[in-house]
Amino acid sequence: MMVWRVAGLAVGWGVALLWATRGGEWLRGMSRLSDLRRETPGRGRGRLSVIVPARNEGQGVGAGLRSLLASNGVELEVIAVDDRSTDETGLVMEALEREPREGAVRYVVEHVQELPPGWLGKPNAMARGAALATGEWLLFTDGDVVFAEETLARALAWIEREGGDHLLVVPTVLVRSAGESLMLPFLHILSIWGPRLWRVADPQASDAIGVGAFNLMRRATYEAVGGWERLRMEVIEDVRMGYLVKQAGFASRVVTGRDMVRIRWAHGAWGVVDNLTKNVFAAFRFRIGLLMAGTVATAIMCLLPFAGIVIGAVRDRAWLGPSLVSVAMLTALYWRYRRFADPGGAATMLWLAAFPVATLVFVYAMVRSMVLTLARGGVVWRGTFYALGELREHAGPLR
Repeated sequence: MMVWRVAGLAVGWGVALLWATRGGEWLRGMSRLSDLRRETPGRGRGRLSVIVPARNEGQGVGAGLRSLLASNGVELEVIAVDDRSTDETGLVMEALEREPREGAVRYVVEHVQELPPGWLGKPNAMARGAALATGEWLLFTDGDVVFAEETLARALAWIEREGGDHLLVVPTVLVRSAGESLMLPFLHILSIWGPRLWRVADPQASDAIGVGAFNLMRRATYEAVGGWERLRMEVIEDVRMGYLVKQAGFASRVVTGRDMVRIRWAHGAWGVVDNLTKNVFAAFRFRIGLLMAGTVATAIMCLLPFAGIVIGAVRDRAWLGPSLVSVAMLTALYWRYRRFADPGGAATMLWLAAFPVATLVFVYAMVRSMVLTLARGGVVWRGTFYALGELREHAGPLR
């Protein structure tokens, strides 16, 4: 019994040390990122082409496109790509052509009628949009993203001044339900174990990232890395584009900017689970052993601190030390997260209290992603089936 107690406490202190070191690094590192809200808007030297793919997003695509068309301080063209939608998405896009707007903004609507073999829908739609673009800069975003009027001008001025080739703006994720308030802050905290955003600009670091809401790059960079053709069967194509840019030796940058780029990533807790079901197994490159190891590690890292508090309170006070260290760091991380959170989010202590429940939901989503993909023999997304064999064939390395 003594051996098991010592081993358990060693694991508890190991978890506490990991949370303390990585969490502290994250808190220091994120404070070093530039804030786009402090950038002085200025007209960029080149034209910006924004490519907006959408499939069956008729309820949200209008607001996103209108926010882009209302942008100021930048020479702009917006290319809306209707990806085989069966709802009113295409009609909403076309209706915007007839609406009056200020400025000389070029607006193009492209309809994809059929998906060519060997392509996922979104990479194909973005490739179609990029082929029509005339700008020196290309911004790939999602149909339901809403931009502040000065976001594009600020982003272009910042990246041109810094001399980078690829820019990611950390989006503000909107929270509109209790389920989203349970899961989305949790996912943000869990992201500290992913790429270190402040190290993305370091050419010596392996950290790289892309995001679907805001992937801005020079046209020359896009063409040099092979465009979306390189990622034509990639489920998490937005993330992997960041890796392609970094691996090719181009300068990738990350900035923050609360409310500059706003998106509702999921509708309710089940919407979060549904999105994770598509993405998680792909993020582990469809490797069963790797995903299972990640699932176990996640459960230990996230549940042991809270289990330790219970054990310490009712049985063995030695567990309180490592558990309180871990929980204290989680509290600090949630407090810092409020700078990025949508104002409708819950209080820090409510997020913290919900952490174990969110962990169980996330672990379920991880296993569900693998089981459903294996059972179906592939991924089903937006009404289209993509075979697992083909997805694995085109999946790149983990890094």
